[in-house]
Amino acid sequence: MCLEALKSVKTAEEEARLTIAIAQRNAAQMIEEASQAGKESVASTLSRAESEISHLRHYADKKAAEQAMELASTTANRQAALRARAERRLDAAAQLIVERILNTK
Repeated sequence: MCLEALKSVKTAEEEARLTIAIAQRNAAQMIEEASQAGKESVASTLSRAESEISHLRHYADKKAAEQAMELASTTANRQAALRARAERRLDAAAQLIVERILNTK
């Protein structure tokens, strides 16, 4: 009876070791799968972020170009208006100078 009890205990211990080894192998595999899934998720998120950054840069460049064109147009219009006003004043100033020269004689 004692020999049978020892065999039973030895069998139970062996089964426990086997169960532990299987559990450890399964845990290692689950950790590896979770790690791989995490890496894939990070790579996917990074790819999406880079794509969104590229899109936002393109949009910002386009918007900046539009604003630069609008500013250039506004500046050209103001420049033309200032030039026209300066030319009118130049004509008036020249006429005033001529009148003063003629009136002093």
